Amino acid sequence: MSDRVVWYRSFYWRIAIGFVATVAAVLVLQAALFLWLASTNPTIGMGPGRIATVAAAELSSALETDAGLDVDAWLTREFGRGPHGVYVVRGDRVYRSGPFQVPPFIVRMARNRVRVPDGVDDAAPPPGSPPPEGRGPGEGRPLRPRRPPIEPIVVRGQVVGIVGVLPAPAGRDPVLAEFGPTLITAALVLLIAGTTVMAILVFRPVHRRLRALERAATAVGAGETAVRAPENGGDEVASLARRFNRMAADLDARVRELRDADRSRRQLLADVSHELMTPLTAMRGYLETLALPAAVKDDATRARYLGIVTEETLRLEAIIGDLLDLARLDGGAGSFEREAVPIAHLFDRAFARHQGTLDEHGVTLERDIGAGADAVLGDERRLEQVLQNLVANAVRHTPRGGRIALRAAPAGDEVVLIVEDSGPGIPAEHLPHVFDRFYRVDSARDAKSGGSGLGLSIVRTVVEQHGGRVSAANGAMGGACFELRLPAARGDRDRADEVSVSGMST
Repeated sequence: MSDRVVWYRSFYWRIAIGFVATVAAVLVLQAALFLWLASTNPTIGMGPGRIATVAAAELSSALETDAGLDVDAWLTREFGRGPHGVYVVRGDRVYRSGPFQVPPFIVRMARNRVRVPDGVDDAAPPPGSPPPEGRGPGEGRPLRPRRPPIEPIVVRGQVVGIVGVLPAPAGRDPVLAEFGPTLITAALVLLIAGTTVMAILVFRPVHRRLRALERAATAVGAGETAVRAPENGGDEVASLARRFNRMAADLDARVRELRDADRSRRQLLADVSHELMTPLTAMRGYLETLALPAAVKDDATRARYLGIVTEETLRLEAIIGDLLDLARLDGGAGSFEREAVPIAHLFDRAFARHQGTLDEHGVTLERDIGAGADAVLGDERRLEQVLQNLVANAVRHTPRGGRIALRAAPAGDEVVLIVEDSGPGIPAEHLPHVFDRFYRVDSARDAKSGGSGLGLSIVRTVVEQHGGRVSAANGAMGGACFELRLPAARGDRDRADEVSVSGMST
């Protein structure tokens, strides 16, 4: 799965969209609440004069219907939430829509049933008085507060009272005074609710996955490299989890490789110790026997014992030499040349090396080189070592009068080399392990034959360092068949300078 985050699944986009949605929802609900509140108070937005007219008309109708109407309760119900103070003067009693005081001159005017003409201020100064502060003579009409608006209450053609309105104090917005507290409270509630929804829908799932990622990181830090973080989701957290899991998988693979390498090292150490102890124990026993004058009484026995010690010494030398050779190959030490190596030359060298043993056992060595398989690309010394090990292995396991075949055939850009014998072959269960170090199909027979158990391991290492492959099977002749695939040499382009083995080790 790709680590690229699709924009609409991004955690940051979800936060942005959630924020915009929350703000939009708060604004819509606020607007709806405002409209609902406005519908429950029809006087909102009206001026004091308009409110007085409406109140007088409605109260007149109410009193015509119910002469015993509780005017205080009616005023409180109809106008108590407004910013303006609405009052009613009937005879010697004053009714109010809220806790405010009605000016005494309004009460006197109502009682005397005196209507103040529009634009005349009852509190105007008498003639000859000095003009108000801030104006000089002849500067126009002095600023005088207008009287509060009042309207008569008419019941069945008779004035029974006066409705007046005291305007809200200067600087106080009637709409804000009316709806401000309710809208602020609603906004806080909606903001808390929106934040809660955002936390549940956006942050809570991410928090769960982050906690799971944290637990996985803690487990990997404690050595549990098989633990993985959940990768569900397509946001940045999921991308981070996938990257973490890849890192954990790589770390787990390396840990397994280290464990396998450690097991191989321990097994190799045990095998080397066993292989070295066997000839050393035999040598020590015979040498201690030879050191006792009375134990060996004749020269023939002494010579036989010395011959056994010599054989074990040579075997020990072969094992140590093969171990050093493998160590150099695995460690990348030394260098080898890449050049065109003739196949015929390799086959001739193998025959010359083992001709005595072949003649002694009556074993026939057949050689066949196909057209186009004349040469391979590699280091002549190392490739000769490979072929010598395989032929020596075939000689050890081929019965008297048997056959060994060396064949070469082209295969595209490769040359296939085959070493096959007519021996008993290799049991199927042993075929996957024949290239393992110190592995023997028949431990007793191989130990007696002088093999170190490292020859086939050296063969595989050298072939793989040449960029080739090696496999083992049972061939048509009945015995073991080893197949090597090596790069074919193609003229002058295959001639190369000496290159280091470093970086090509298995």
